[in-house]
Amino acid sequence: MDFQLQGKSVIVTASSKGLGKATALEFAKEGAHVLISSRNEEELQAAKKEIQEVSGNRHVDYAICDVTNSDQIKQLVQKAMDWNGTVDVLINNAGGPPAGTFDKFTDEDWENAFELNLLSFVRTVREVLPSMRKQQSGRIINIASSSIKQTLDNLILSNTFRAGIVGLSKSLSQELAGDNILINTVGPGRIATDRVAQLDEKRAEKLGTTAEEVKKQTEQSIPIGRYGEPDEFARAVVFLASGANTYLTGQALVVDGGLVKAL
Repeated sequence: MDFQLQGKSVIVTASSKGLGKATALEFAKEGAHVLISSRNEEELQAAKKEIQEVSGNRHVDYAICDVTNSDQIKQLVQKAMDWNGTVDVLINNAGGPPAGTFDKFTDEDWENAFELNLLSFVRTVREVLPSMRKQQSGRIINIASSSIKQTLDNLILSNTFRAGIVGLSKSLSQELAGDNILINTVGPGRIATDRVAQLDEKRAEKLGTTAEEVKKQTEQSIPIGRYGEPDEFARAVVFLASGANTYLTGQALVVDGGLVKAL
């Protein structure tokens, strides 16, 4: 299948590690011009080098961007515009908010989670739309969580704002379809990343067991029988963001090995 991504301008936020980096790598393998970003320049330099070496694609660059900072988001998109003249694909990604239950969090915690996990997506979309509308084409993927289909215990902040991402994406899919801009949400289940390892550690502490035991028990509830690999998740994102996808928009896809039971 031809994904039609050769030479396309792609932004992937929060992509110095984890799912963001895996997604950026898959785009680089397809010949796209990939701009990665995160807050940590040292990690970005290492990720850029790794992506270039593994993909054989030299058209990979980075920009420092804290996605809770609107000025840095503007600078990120402007760098992509200066580099490639346009933005064809935006992959919205952000680190997850802290774990915990309702009584644990203050107004400040809620505001921080809103800025990180919902408002940042609004801001990046706002910045890329003029370019996409001008060329009458674009793909936007919002990376969320499997909680968009079924809430997760001890993750009330994530459950709340990830659901907001789905509402944003669905509404925008209606508004942007006439400009041939397709927007979808993709939620990872238990994918083997540092974030999931941290959540397993937290759960292990709460239960008085080990992270390895938590992982083993969780895997028993996944029909495929294991945690997913970051590249398995990334390939689903790349398809939805590619020229091969011409009719899927406003959808919320969970990549979870069959874990979520909800329809």
